[in-house]
Amino acid sequence: MKITEVKIFPATDSGRLKAYVTIVFDDCFIVRDLKVIEGHKGFFVSMPSRRRKDGTFRDIVHPLNSEMRSQIEERVIEEYNKVASGAVAPSRWEDGDEDLA
Repeated sequence: MKITEVKIFPATDSGRLKAYVTIVFDDCFIVRDLKVIEGHKGFFVSMPSRRRKDGTFRDIVHPLNSEMRSQIEERVIEEYNKVASGAVAPSRWEDGDEDLA
């Protein structure tokens, strides 16, 4: 499975959350609401999740192996760094946009 598109949406606050991300796999499967978070050891990517009744969170989607997790994290952080440095303009996709893939 290949990541064919990454869209970065910078967060407006100045906390640990740096951006929301949408990724497309093989030009045919889209995943929204990944997050770029600034941790103690640098940036990491958080998968989309939902709050459960007991207050904990559970990932809605996530990679099944460390190789795919690394591939996603490397690509997303690479694209985030481009946007953060001003090398690339932030994405302008809208939720429900039909022209994504």
